[in-house]
Amino acid sequence: MTEQQNPLLVDWTAPFEIPPFDRIEHRHFEPAFDQALAQNKQEVQEIADNPDPATFENTIDRLESSGKLLRKVSSVFFNLCGTDTNEDLQKIESRISPILARHYSEIGLNPKLFERIDRLFESQSDLDLSPEQRRVLERYHTDFVRSGAKLGSSEKDRMTEINARLASLSTSFTQNVLADEKGFQLVLESENDLRGLPEFAREAAATTAVENGLNGKHVITLARSSIEPFLQFSERRDLREQAFQAWVDRGVGDGETNNLDNIKEILDLRLELANLLGYRNYADFKLDDSMAKSSTAVSDLLNAVWEPAKQTAAVERDKLQDLIETSGENFKVEPWDWRYYAEKVRSTEFDISETEIKPYFQLEKMIDAAFHTAQRLFGLEFKKVEDLRLYHPDVRAWEVTDSEGTHVGLFLGDYFARPSKRSGAWMSGFRTQENLNGPVRPIIINVMNFVKGGEGMPSLLSFDDARTLFHEFGHALHGLLSDVTYPRIAGTRVARDFVELPSQLFEHWLSQSEILKSYAVHYQTGEPISDALVDRILRARNFNQGFATVEYLASAIVDLEIHKRDSRVDSEVLEIENECLQNIDMPKEISMRHRLSHFSHLFSGPGYASGYYSYMWSEVMDADAFAAFEESGDIFDPEIASRLKNHIYSSGSSEPPDLAYKHFRGRLPEIEPLLEKRGFLDS
Repeated sequence: MTEQQNPLLVDWTAPFEIPPFDRIEHRHFEPAFDQALAQNKQEVQEIADNPDPATFENTIDRLESSGKLLRKVSSVFFNLCGTDTNEDLQKIESRISPILARHYSEIGLNPKLFERIDRLFESQSDLDLSPEQRRVLERYHTDFVRSGAKLGSSEKDRMTEINARLASLSTSFTQNVLADEKGFQLVLESENDLRGLPEFAREAAATTAVENGLNGKHVITLARSSIEPFLQFSERRDLREQAFQAWVDRGVGDGETNNLDNIKEILDLRLELANLLGYRNYADFKLDDSMAKSSTAVSDLLNAVWEPAKQTAAVERDKLQDLIETSGENFKVEPWDWRYYAEKVRSTEFDISETEIKPYFQLEKMIDAAFHTAQRLFGLEFKKVEDLRLYHPDVRAWEVTDSEGTHVGLFLGDYFARPSKRSGAWMSGFRTQENLNGPVRPIIINVMNFVKGGEGMPSLLSFDDARTLFHEFGHALHGLLSDVTYPRIAGTRVARDFVELPSQLFEHWLSQSEILKSYAVHYQTGEPISDALVDRILRARNFNQGFATVEYLASAIVDLEIHKRDSRVDSEVLEIENECLQNIDMPKEISMRHRLSHFSHLFSGPGYASGYYSYMWSEVMDADAFAAFEESGDIFDPEIASRLKNHIYSSGSSEPPDLAYKHFRGRLPEIEPLLEKRGFLDS
């Protein structure tokens, strides 16, 4: 195959320079990776071998301009692996992931390259650098040191082997979880199996059945938007238990998809990597380059919320148990019972139920609500783009422009669950913003796993689904609004415990009555949601917050504890998980949000390892940040929104995150708004 025959290797001339999805075949990826890797190696070596003294321009600028082809090929490939994969792609992924890891490791360990960066870093006070250039130089120096650039030759060789092996293990982990998710279907055969399910849940299950070739039946899958409503409404306790066990047991089966050995090896290799770099454990290594800085600071935050959350959850549990007993049942509440009885308690206490709420939360209207909020805050406009050839028929596109009509970027939405897509919700990109070699505008995508509506029916969301949509759109705005020169600090390339601030902050606008009354419209009558129902929704915001906080915090605490270990794993993974939960007196009626066997945040890559606490660390900031709008009396206050855009959404990592927050808020965040938001503090 010649270069001109491979669509990944030629200029992309489609509108917005999107990848030529309609011409890309699986066979194109490996030769494209081969050429892109070779090109990048040559680019980097030319920089390292340059006989001229190191300057910012001939070293950092050149590094930032290198690897463009590799980024293009990788962005298409790995986005498809997450959203529309198959056996062919998975085989390529298993082969290419360790090769890429080895490639990037060798760059980070290149002695000549690091010598140039180190000289620039040590002499930066003598260089005429802008603040952004200083920040980029600092990040490069930190990246190389943390990659092992100061190690001896044998340690560097071992570091390369560790990174390659970790990449293979993470790929295997991800594919195992996806296989378990694809492999489970709870087929509801009779009316007895459907007892308790409201019409919207039945229609969604019928649509899922059709998609799986089971016309006339109803199917529950392990997609969160499928299984959670089932656990919430099904009167069949035996089926709830069956579905729940399949959900929490992903990755622990007896077959090839068991992830426990993978996890043990990943943990051991991460410890070895940290030790090579001079850290006692992996948590110390990861947190050293975060806002938190130390596991002590993280533990202090998690512990500050754990006891109040557990106390609240105990009160919630007692209410559920009382309801079970007054209903004439004789069993203790179990994890597969919690959502079912919590829905009944919520209906009683707040005169509200999901069946009443959900008809008002149409996917299309919630997308419009997110767009409207972005327009009010940042002056953005979203225009639907038709006739783009994207990677799947369900994917749609919008051109994003600013208040002056200037192109900002392209936003893609991939909202529906399918067997070829991994579970969860996330933001990614096919192109990152930069201004180094002329303006480059981003292509950003949000991926969800909502259940499609039936024939002629809209896709109806739960309030939590709608919040997820707003959350991921907050990430998307972080990528779209990026306005920096250098790719290294663009968009979401910020500290892990800062990256959730733009997303979690954006969630707050969904709960505002101004948004709800405008966009929560009944799908049958067209009537806007009533003031009375909005009031009940808002009053119920903190309902079940003890449960939600405990299931999240348990996962965050276990993540931190397993990565604080300073010795190799000498017991079974599930034993370690149980020991951690026993140490914090985990309520037996609540399961971790993510058990280790399918905890993709931790084991599908290193991103959130020792960092799952980030959601709560960022929540301290997002609650405090939204309080600034509330204090002003205008949730769209233009002056505050301008500071928010300039210092949070547009600035990438051009300054340290604590400084960025202070520039926005005038001070560092306080924890009280978080405790009040979750209902653990009297307002």
